[in-house]
Formats: sequence, C-alpha cells, structure tokens
Amino acid sequence: MTIKWIHPSAFFFIAAILLPFVQERTRKYVQWGAPLLAFLSLLVAPIGNYGELSIMGLSIAYGRVDRLSLLFGYVFTISSFIGMIYALHVKKRGEIIASFLYAGAALGVVFSGDLLTLFVFWELMAFSSVFLVWFSGVESKGAGMRYLMIHILGGMCLLVGIVLYVAQDHHAISFSHIPLTGVGPALILLGVLINTAAVPLHSWLPDAYPEATITGAVFMSALTTKTAVYLLIRSFSGTEILIIVGVVMTLYGAVFAVLENDIRRILAYGIISQVGYMVTGVGMGENLALNGAAAHAFAHILYKGLLMMAMGYVIFMTGKRKLTELGGIYNTMPLLFVLYMVGAFAISGLPLLSGFVTKSMIISAAGESHQEVVMMILTFVSSGTFLYTGLRLPYFVFFGKKWEGPIVDPPGNMLFAMGLSAFLCIVIGIFPGLLYQALPFSATYHPYTMEHIVSALELLFMTAIIFFLLKKWFQPKETISIDLDWLYRKGAPLFRFILHKPLSGYEEWITGAYQSVLIRPAKIIAQWAWNIDTWVIDRIVNATGFLTLLESRVSEIFDVHVVDGTVNGLSTVLDSSSKKLRGLQTGRVQNYMLAMVAGVAVMAALFVFKTF
Repeated sequence: MTIKWIHPSAFFFIAAILLPFVQERTRKYVQWGAPLLAFLSLLVAPIGNYGELSIMGLSIAYGRVDRLSLLFGYVFTISSFIGMIYALHVKKRGEIIASFLYAGAALGVVFSGDLLTLFVFWELMAFSSVFLVWFSGVESKGAGMRYLMIHILGGMCLLVGIVLYVAQDHHAISFSHIPLTGVGPALILLGVLINTAAVPLHSWLPDAYPEATITGAVFMSALTTKTAVYLLIRSFSGTEILIIVGVVMTLYGAVFAVLENDIRRILAYGIISQVGYMVTGVGMGENLALNGAAAHAFAHILYKGLLMMAMGYVIFMTGKRKLTELGGIYNTMPLLFVLYMVGAFAISGLPLLSGFVTKSMIISAAGESHQEVVMMILTFVSSGTFLYTGLRLPYFVFFGKKWEGPIVDPPGNMLFAMGLSAFLCIVIGIFPGLLYQALPFSATYHPYTMEHIVSALELLFMTAIIFFLLKKWFQPKETISIDLDWLYRKGAPLFRFILHKPLSGYEEWITGAYQSVLIRPAKIIAQWAWNIDTWVIDRIVNATGFLTLLESRVSEIFDVHVVDGTVNGLSTVLDSSSKKLRGLQTGRVQNYMLAMVAGVAVMAALFVFKTF
C-alpha cells in the first residue's frame, strides 16, 4: 500500500511526543527538524481529499489538499520553523511541546475536509495555546483564563452552529462555502469572528498576547487569527457584513495602537488592524480581494512575527516592556533596530517589501468594486500603521532618552530567526511572483506601477513629517488602555445591584413559591403515606406473615403425625402379612394339591348348604 500524503500535523505531534524523552542536543534538532519536514512534505503533496470515510451517513475527510490549504500550510510551517529557531534557547520543554501542539492543530484546521474534523483541531488550538500564556508566570494566569474562556465560548458557538447547519442538510458536513442563512451559519460565523478578534469580541487578544512568553507570543501572532481568516475565505467569502466588520477592525486597532504604552500591546492592536484588512477582502468576495486577503495573511505572519521577535528580544535584554521605561538602546542593539525596521516598513507598505505587494491588492480590489469609502479608510489606516509601528514605537524604544539600565546578552539564535523573517519579507517584496503563483484564485495584479509606488512613498513621507512635527503629542504616558473593559468595569456596580437586589428578591420569591406550592404539600403527602405504610400496610403484611407461619406449622404437624403415620402403619402391616404368606410357600406339590382339594371341598359344601 502506497502512502500518497502525510498530514503535516503528524510531524508536529510526533515531535511533541518525543521531546520529553530526548537529550538536550537532540531536542534542538527535533525542534527545527519537525517543521522543516512538514514544509518539505507540502512541496510534494498531491491535490485531493484523504482519509475519507462515512459515519452515520456523513462523509468525513481528515485531509484536503488544494491551493488555498497549501498556501496557509506553507506559511504556517515556515513561521513554525522560524519560531522554533527563535526558541532554541528555551529550557522549558512544556512550552515547546505546547507550541508544537498549537501549530499542529492549526495545520489540522487548514487541511480539514469536514466540519467535524475542523472542530476537533479548532478546540485543540485553544487548549494548547493557552499554555503559552500560562508558562509566562503567575501574573499571566488571569489573562490566560480569560483567553481560554473566550475561546471556549467561540468553540461552543462553532459546535452548536455546525450541529444546526448539518441538521438542515446532512451533506453540509463538508468544509466548504456556507451561505449565511439561518441560525446555524450565523453561529459558525460568530465563532470564527471571535478568533479573528473582531470588534467588540477582541479584548482577549491585547490582553493575552502581551502576557504570553517571549517565544509564545511569536507563535500566537501567527496562528490563531490567520486560521480564522482561512476559515472566512473558505466558507464565508462574499459575505458583505464582513466588509463593515473588517473596516471597523482596521480603524479600531490602529487608534488603540497609537494610544498604547506597552510595546507588545501596540503590536497586538496592530494585529487586529491588519486582520481587519483581510476580513474586508473576504467580505468583498472578488478573486482579487480574496487573493489579497490570503496574500496579506501570508505576509503578515512573517513581518508580524519579526516585529514580535524584535520586541521579545528587547524584553529579554532589558526586562522592560513599556515605552515609558525604554529608550536610547540603539547604540546597544543597532542590528536589532535594522531588523525591526524591515518588519515595520513591510507592514507599512514600503516598496520592495512584502506588505507593499499584498495589502495593496485589497485596497485595489475595493477601488475596482467601486467602494471608494472603504478604499479611502484602508489607505488612511495604512498611514496610521506606519505611525505606530514604524515611527512611534521604534523612536521611543531605540532613541529618545539614554538607556542606563542593565543589558542581558541574548542568544544568537534569536537574531538568526529574525534575520530569516527579514530576508523573506525582502524576497517577497522584490519577487512578488513567487507568492502570487501560489495564490488560490485566478486574478491578475501588478503592484509595481508608478502610481502605486509614488502614492505609497508620499503617504509614508507625509506621515513621518506629521509625527516629527507633533512628536510631543505622541509621547508615551503611564496609562492603561482600558478599551472595552470600560464597559465591564462601569457596568460591574449595576450588575452587582441587579444581582443582589432584583435578582435576589426574585430568587427569594421563587424559592418561597416553590416551598409553598411544592415542598410543603409534598412533605404532608409524604407524612400521610408514611403513616398509612406504618399502621396499615405494615400490619397487614405482618399479620399475613404470622398466618403463613401458622399454616406452615400445622401443615408440618399433619404431615409428620397423620400422613407419615398412616404410610408407616401400612408399610408395617404389609411387611407382617408378607412374612406370613411367605411361610405358606413350602415348595411341595402334594401340599399344594391337598390345599386345592380342600378348597374345592369347602366350596362344594357351601354350594350344597346354600341349595338346601
């Protein structure tokens, strides 16, 4: 039997199983070898469905390989390879095992051929990724629990939606386009949007990602939201409500990123903003927009991973994570600054970098579909992206005041991993055809037009001028961005009042009514039943038992003294008679003849006597 295809998740799951048992040196080979093998397996993976079987009339397929799944499979394995190199110095094997399970589950989602398999891997993603938050320390427990609860909610929405959707049509178990008609598809979409961090369901992301471990944040920035984008492209392309959702995400994330003080929270809000571009492209539904969403997800995983690695490097070296605590570290880390700026310029759309050739596809698709307002908003947000990622964050981290704190020498593997990501950002920007030929839909796009290049440079240049002219307005402050938590905090007193007053009174009224209507009558009936049982039924049963015992005793006496006596007496008489009769049997013929003659004589005499 020939194995046509090996699921890429298998390499990650096997690595997770092996890690606790291998030596330290072997552990490092396993760490980068598993994602590399998974990537190589995808290069030769044939298109098709695998592992198909029928369960209760439902067609299950644990693996489906097509151009869309391959594109996301490529970037997930590449980012995992880079992330594992970045984490080679990590001693906590539990953290690496959680990363392998997380990445393997993400690949499981991407290559799922049915909704049931999708849900299983979807939940594995949630339960494995939360450990990347918890491994950060005691202070991250709350953020991790919130992250887990939100994703459990999203999983419940997804599961209930799948059940309702499949109940309508048994053939709907296939993981394909889902029309947004009915409660089932709406719940599926809601569950997916939770994972995209769509506003107002986004608070888990800027809450959890900054609290994750330094290496865990790199994996989390790459997988969860992009897996959700993959689901949207696969199942909800052309759903126009997503245009509004995406545009709101782009604006909301950019605004809060500009206001934030924590360096990883800035990048976390940036994820929300950039994923908004992808969601908008999915909502448009045209091939160019869908290709733009897929391509931007590919590029975003690489440059956002680079930015997360760079800021993790800063935290590793300084122990600080707020702009107000940092500044002036350029002289200590000039190479880090260069690598960071590659990612910052890429996300901002500078020509010759990856973001320039991917994000612009979505903006161009908006223009071609005559959605001018959407196109203007997305262009405006591009300026904001450069403001918070390419200007404000690097300026107040690397420049500004002089750094006087201690510096810890970082391991070389962290810089090497960042170098790989920066290299890929440049390669994709210079040779976009390498990415375009792998895109799933048929569409033509040429990013390097004079108009596009000039407009991009003008936008970046004007943004830089505004920043340096108004630099004091962008000074970081010791503040906490409450975000939509404001609603929870302000609503908490009202919630407690409702909980302790109206709801408590209602609960007491219900309890009293329950006692009066059900409990007390039930107790009275139970007491009556107990009395009847004790004084009537039990006495009848006892009397019946006594009579039964009496009857059995009488029967025993009759049997012993009457029946057995009679039987024994008869046997004695028969025994005595048999002995006497036995004495008559002498065995002599003359005696028998004499007896017969005597008998005949007696009978003759009786006859004569009767005659006379």
